[in-house]
Amino acid sequence: MFKNQPKGLIPAALSNMGERFGYYIMNAVLVLFLCSKFGLKEETSAIIYSCFYAGIYVLSLVGGLIADKTRNYKGTIITGLFIMTAGYILLSFPIFATAENQAWLLTLTCCALFLIAFGNGLFKGNLQAIVGQLYDDPRYASQRDSGFQIFYVFINIGGLIAPFVAPLLRSWWLGENGLIYNASLPALCHEYLSLTDNMDTQNLNNLYALITEVGGNASGNISEFCKQYLNVFNTGIHYSFIASVAAMLLSLLIFVVTKKQLPSPAKKEKEETVSYTPEEKKQMATEIKQRMYALFAVLGIAIFFWFSFHQNGTSLSLFARDFVKTDSVQPEIWQALNPFFVIVLTPVVMWIFSALSRRGKEISTPRKIAIGMGLAGLAYLFLTVFSAIEGYPSADEFKTLAPSVAEAMKTGPWVLFVLYFFLTVAELFISPLGLSFVSKVAPKHLQGLCQGLWLGATAVGNLLLWIGPLIYNACPIWVAWTVFLTVCVISMGIMFSMVNWLERVTK
Repeated sequence: MFKNQPKGLIPAALSNMGERFGYYIMNAVLVLFLCSKFGLKEETSAIIYSCFYAGIYVLSLVGGLIADKTRNYKGTIITGLFIMTAGYILLSFPIFATAENQAWLLTLTCCALFLIAFGNGLFKGNLQAIVGQLYDDPRYASQRDSGFQIFYVFINIGGLIAPFVAPLLRSWWLGENGLIYNASLPALCHEYLSLTDNMDTQNLNNLYALITEVGGNASGNISEFCKQYLNVFNTGIHYSFIASVAAMLLSLLIFVVTKKQLPSPAKKEKEETVSYTPEEKKQMATEIKQRMYALFAVLGIAIFFWFSFHQNGTSLSLFARDFVKTDSVQPEIWQALNPFFVIVLTPVVMWIFSALSRRGKEISTPRKIAIGMGLAGLAYLFLTVFSAIEGYPSADEFKTLAPSVAEAMKTGPWVLFVLYFFLTVAELFISPLGLSFVSKVAPKHLQGLCQGLWLGATAVGNLLLWIGPLIYNACPIWVAWTVFLTVCVISMGIMFSMVNWLERVTK
């Protein structure tokens, strides 16, 4: 797996792993945290999440432009780590949200998210560009795809551990205060504090039942209990952001200590000054144009993949909370299934690709991306059929059911295992190989920008993420999954229609 790889790959991957660990601690709980802390509707939290997630990738364009212009990729990466650290520090302060301070506190939270997004924009694409530059050396050129797959595994090692941190710290802090975790209680507490006597009778009865269940006194001061529970519940999450700060500092340390093992494009270009004839310049301009056309074609497909895949932080996370019997496993933790499968399945996928290559049946990167879209479609086909057979209503309708009725309708965790298995295999065919494709077609003087464009396409897909929770809450949930299934199937067909052209351009 690590044979014939450049020595700078592992340090770069370790630095990225630390940053991803800190990021996924926050990302795993963000939508549900915004709901529990500020009492926001799920659709509103999803819009903030979508804008934040999109901002990360849009700002990667800015980071790529800065690095390409200054030719200081390493300095840009270090600056990004410092800015992200500042954002996580702001998130770590456990200030209780009230009607009086909610406006400025939510604004402060959004500012912290902006700092994280901006710092990530300086860091993410440029580190990927440096990894791509490692494979410009002819000795390693044939290992580009496998190198990015290894790089991707390290990302997901951080992503595997991170989803456990916030839920564990939250449960620990609740326990320290004599309380128990319950996913449904924060929303009911916010509803009671805003409506009190005007609260729906069924919801009020549910609130009383849950207060007793988590260790409170339903005959006592309900308003004070709701404030206490929300404060303790969210303070535990704030403490987890301190772990994100530590992860950023660790990533910074790894990068600073090992950066000499990574390429320095500005120095390399100074040593390799070459003159070209007008004919050669014209030919180079034509080739660059064709490569950029190919890049934008693949970026169009990437938009719809990430629109479907990143539902794991919105509608799929809500599905795990509402329709799956979590018992002692909190809903955010199920997001660890994706990185777990990445780590387990990457060696298998690499072995398959290698075996096909040895037999002279190598699959091109564009064809792998097309297959990946089909696999993502299979994930949503499974969820569509399953939800239709079970007769699941919209999430809003489901929440109005009596707790005993809703509990009887819930499914087992096996559904999430099947779903994330197919989504992860699809991801392995698209995400690391997409990074490899970009590094292969990108002109040398635009590598940071082109990696930023890949992330920019991801941003466009992320801007659409709010659509998932909107349909999920308004319609029978199989309708939402059908939308993503349709998107994946159409994208697969378009990608297959372009494969021959893309293979010619990238030879």
